[in-house]
Amino acid sequence: MIDQFINFVIRPPRAEYNPDQYLWERDFMLAGRSYKRQDLEIRNARGHVLQCSHYMPSPFPEDTPLPCVVYCHGNSGCRADANEAAVILLPSNITLFTLDFSGSGLSDGDYVSLGWHEKDDLKVVVSYLRGNKQTSRIGLWGRSMGAVTSLLYGAEDPSIAGMVLDSAFSDLFDLMLELVDVYKIRLPKFTVKMAVQYMRRVIQKKAKFDIMDLNCLKLAPKTFIPALFGHASEDKFIRARHSDLIFNAYAGDKNIIKFDGDHNSSRPQFYYDSVSIFFYNVLHPPQIPSTHSIKAEKYYDLGALKFGASMDQSLLYEIITGLRCASTDAASSSSAPPSILTAKPVDELLSEAVPIASKENSAVNEDEPSSFQDKLSGLSEECCSYTSSNRESWGRCSSLGGSDEESSADCAAADRNRQTTFNALATPVRSKHKSLELPKEEKKKKKAAAGGKKTKHEKLEKLEALSKRLRLCIMRRVKHQRHLSS
Repeated sequence: MIDQFINFVIRPPRAEYNPDQYLWERDFMLAGRSYKRQDLEIRNARGHVLQCSHYMPSPFPEDTPLPCVVYCHGNSGCRADANEAAVILLPSNITLFTLDFSGSGLSDGDYVSLGWHEKDDLKVVVSYLRGNKQTSRIGLWGRSMGAVTSLLYGAEDPSIAGMVLDSAFSDLFDLMLELVDVYKIRLPKFTVKMAVQYMRRVIQKKAKFDIMDLNCLKLAPKTFIPALFGHASEDKFIRARHSDLIFNAYAGDKNIIKFDGDHNSSRPQFYYDSVSIFFYNVLHPPQIPSTHSIKAEKYYDLGALKFGASMDQSLLYEIITGLRCASTDAASSSSAPPSILTAKPVDELLSEAVPIASKENSAVNEDEPSSFQDKLSGLSEECCSYTSSNRESWGRCSSLGGSDEESSADCAAADRNRQTTFNALATPVRSKHKSLELPKEEKKKKKAAAGGKKTKHEKLEKLEALSKRLRLCIMRRVKHQRHLSS
């Protein structure tokens, strides 16, 4: 029984997996942007080869280093545990580095040390990222053993920007005494401490570390890195009081979040939102314009059109590209460069857009009610199919995926919103179309009656309203093409 408990500490079940099946794809789409998984091997100080993966944008922005978060898994985990972290961090322009610690997953090594040797593995990884010119600030995100690893290393490296510590234990010796009761190991009470001392000697001989050295309470008062603590209230493996003890003794900026669940349960969405906000505040990721808008600037001349603080520049480019796609059906993907041979000012393109929008609207109004409902149902089916394909692309990120009932409810809501949008869209587009047909003399009279120049705020409001109407008109074609490309 004691030998089994020793193996439970230093040799838990080892994760065996195929990286191509359980990790994110080597090239994948997330939130409409392209990313890649770069696999690499790093050798630690003990000569063990560590299997690592680095998730980053594809292509990587030139001359713009990005912050990186290193995800540290638990004692029976592997780098596949970081799949959920990729969904949280990548859209915020934060890269993700994950590894199999020595003795875990596909890396070399026979034993785990619950943070003692793992902190040296983390040191090698941080050193690699420091030498990479594409990385700016570095943060740590650890769970269970990974949280202790992050805290042990953070006490030695104050340059770490921030840490998320999920379910850390305060003292390994106290934890082992608790686990004897939790797992009902049949030992007389007066022999429990003697048994733990025996296990201490065996572990020190096999795994080459002393369980008495794994005491986070001694390091917490000396660590000043901003930290976010998290713990499940029903955790019976590592009780929530461990995080409370570390939190109370911690010297740096700190916050703690408690949530429902146990040690291995999926974390709630509000916790992931808090993690995202925390890393955004401590890592300060740069604002990178989308690839689409960068490419579009090369093809479109803005002319005399100026942008204010309230104008979404990328939205305008998407509208222009969508109008071209809708009229020529030449572009097959929203990520492809616009197929335009000559540059035109944006104001001219917007003036060309109104007849296109009115034709779309008149076609909708001339259809019979039954055919119109069929079109709406088709849009609803597209919405549902896209939601399900999104969930499949997330793969192992089960805690972030909603239920099928939620998906169908979202699709029904989208159906109603689109039907309302079509009804609301009809009047302003027709009136705009009719105003274009007025004689030039009447236009001059109206301009004279209006008198004076319009304020900048009014121009921006009208331009935004026009852009929204144009976007809705081409939604059926452009948005569907974008979904297919992703």
